[in-house]
Amino acid sequence: MSHRSGARTRRLLTIGHSYAVGMNRRLVHEMSRAGGENWSVTAVSPKYFHAGNDLRAIRLELDETERESVIPINAYLTRRVHAFFYGTQLRSLLANGWDFVHCWEEPFLVAGGQVAWWTPAGTPLVFFTAQSLNKTYPPPFRWIENYSMRRAAGWVSCGSLVTQNLSQRPGYDKPMAQIPLGVDVESFRPNPEAGRAVHQKLGWQPGPPVVGYLGRFVPDKGVNLLTRALDQLDGEWRALFVGSGVLEPDLRNWATKYGDRVRICTDVTHDQVPAYLNAMTLLCAPSQTMPNWKEQFGRMAVEAFAVGVPVIASDSGEIPFVVKDSGIIVGEKDEAAWTTTIAELLTNPARCRELASRGLQRAQDEFAWFAVARKYLEFFERLLPG
Repeated sequence: MSHRSGARTRRLLTIGHSYAVGMNRRLVHEMSRAGGENWSVTAVSPKYFHAGNDLRAIRLELDETERESVIPINAYLTRRVHAFFYGTQLRSLLANGWDFVHCWEEPFLVAGGQVAWWTPAGTPLVFFTAQSLNKTYPPPFRWIENYSMRRAAGWVSCGSLVTQNLSQRPGYDKPMAQIPLGVDVESFRPNPEAGRAVHQKLGWQPGPPVVGYLGRFVPDKGVNLLTRALDQLDGEWRALFVGSGVLEPDLRNWATKYGDRVRICTDVTHDQVPAYLNAMTLLCAPSQTMPNWKEQFGRMAVEAFAVGVPVIASDSGEIPFVVKDSGIIVGEKDEAAWTTTIAELLTNPARCRELASRGLQRAQDEFAWFAVARKYLEFFERLLPG
């Protein structure tokens, strides 16, 4: 992004509870890098966030390079994402003459309403949203959403279904940009040596291909469908499950009949995920649509793209729009098709290489954090007054 000759640097404040996780601050760093001399980017993060469906309990950790770009503040009731709120330090921060405010909180959250209430009039405010289902929120969340969107200058959608859902919803008749979640292509990259090291750690010698799974062990993510599909799979294979969740006991019980062919890893930190993805021959993402949930994006597929691992994914929610022709889409309830598709891909190295190449290219072009950050800043510039 070229510098505007003679123009002053614009000050951007970006706020989000997910910034408590270091990997999520990559957007902040890349917006700062992409903005060059045009934008000065500062993030606001909770000092501590207890837990939620989208975040593990974590205490904010900053390295020395972030001391001036990330401001820690108090947050309360963080056990409940919908109801948590920030301390009054946020009000003081928002009054500090920012040119633009970006809120990585849903507009119906209490915290989103705080940002809308405390952002000074005349300062453009943009919300991020991943609402892929058309829900009617009960008071006070419906009131908060209405107020937040009246105050907003625009909104960012993470995917096609979100865009379709909210574009017809009252209050969202504002400028919008559809921008995907990003992936760190410096950490998530093809690294066969790292994959072999994981095999060695797991006690696996070179041998059969590995069917991989990455995510929560819950019914929504299709773990049970995948195990049933594997039960019907002929030939030699191994399976690697990386994650945690309430279905772990069931998964371990299922795995006993396969001995050392199956490994279940529940202690993998995010910085170790690229190595474990490199240990997989293919990744399965069999997400299942539920009455109150469907896949909002499918980050695991994009991370697999970035390491050059072929993806087989269900047609739940946003996944087909994310995967496109860079992977194989299978009906989320079609158990027989899952078995057939896995078997065909495991026995077709040329097809695996083709899909790996497509996914890798899209990870670089569309999902790399730098590309995502540029899209954010281009949208913000459209909304600046004057």
